Amino acid sequence: MPSDGEAAAVLQEWAEQTDALLDASALDLSGADLSGADLAMALLVETALRRARLVGTDLYRARLEFAVLDDADLSKAMLVKAELDEACLRGATLDGANLGRASLYGVDARSACFREASLNGASLLDARLEGADLTDASVRETSLNAAVLDEHTAVRGLSGTLFGPAVVEGAGVRRGLGGPELERWLNSRGANVRVLSPGSRA
Repeated sequence: MPSDGEAAAVLQEWAEQTDALLDASALDLSGADLSGADLAMALLVETALRRARLVGTDLYRARLEFAVLDDADLSKAMLVKAELDEACLRGATLDGANLGRASLYGVDARSACFREASLNGASLLDARLEGADLTDASVRETSLNAAVLDEHTAVRGLSGTLFGPAVVEGAGVRRGLGGPELERWLNSRGANVRVLSPGSRA
């Protein structure tokens, strides 16, 4: 249970009900262990989940806009079609997580780990990915439009198709890269991706 009394009471009440949807919006669930829980379609808007354990948790279509998930463990979590717009995932672990068709507009995922995660169809418009680890992650028609990458963003083994243009930061300078330029930048760092032109499909 989280240390916050109100949040703990809400979780306890939810756990005692059958097939209830969790509504913990704007509460502080930091440090809670919800690993393996069924949180499909849960309302977690503006919820604090710092250092929370959500290993293997089902968050299908969950509402996590503006949630704070810094240093949370979401390894192998199901986040298909989840709404994570403007959420903070700094230092979070999402290894093996399924983020298929998830919305991550404006998410701050600096230094987050997405190793072997599925990002197929996900939208990462304006996402902050500096220092993020995308090693062996999969993308399919994934949007990185205006997403910020840097020299510390790990992309070795990243494979599939995506849309740009992205923003690449280096030596204090930001530059937009799209099409063949973005493809070369990623693949020169060990990725195996194809950057699609707008309106095209894989």
